[in-house]
This record gives sequence, C-alpha cells and structure tokens, in this order.
Amino acid sequence: MDCMDYVFERLSSFNECDIVFSTHAQIRMKQRQIDASEVIKNIMNPTQLVYATKPRTKNDDDENKFDCYFNHSKNQCHKYVLLIKDSVLVVTVIKINRRWQRIVEKKLKNK
Repeated sequence: MDCMDYVFERLSSFNECDIVFSTHAQIRMKQRQIDASEVIKNIMNPTQLVYATKPRTKNDDDENKFDCYFNHSKNQCHKYVLLIKDSVLVVTVIKINRRWQRIVEKKLKNK
C-alpha cells in the first residue's frame, strides 16, 4: 500500500473530534484566510486528496507525518502537514495559488 492509499484510508476513519490543530496551524490559517471548517471537511472526507507524500525528516519518529495536497482547482490547492496517530494533528496549513502540480511532481521525482 502506498502513501496515498494509506492516508486516504486513515483519514476516512476519523471524526471531527479527532482532529487537533497546532498553534502554528491556527496562526497560519488566520494569516492565509483558510477556514478551519474547510480543513476539517477535507480531512474527514478526503475525496479532494490528490497527493500524499512522506517528507524527509531528521527525526525517524515522524514515520506518521505526511504532506497532503488537496485539490480545489487547476491553480489552487491546500497543503496540510499532518501527523496521523490516534488522532490527526494538523501541523501547518499552506494555500498554494499557482500551478501546484509541478511542485508535487518534482517532489515525487526526487524520492
């Protein structure tokens, strides 16, 4: 099972009360004008999830950390860094307003 299938399956199993936002994510959502209810909706129903990758980290304990890209249109997507264990910790939220597909393709190519 690859990252995408694993993340999709795991995210589908969580409820709204299982999603926790870090302080950093809350600040970034306000700065980037992203509504928390939209983030929760994307996580609970990951039909817009198009890519999920494991970032390279210094700490091997972050084996459940994923970069997840949720498609909204050709020129807009949201990237969530999620730590999935017994609950989902949203580490940060990023709004990408350009041709985001190339960004992801480069990351997947460099693996």
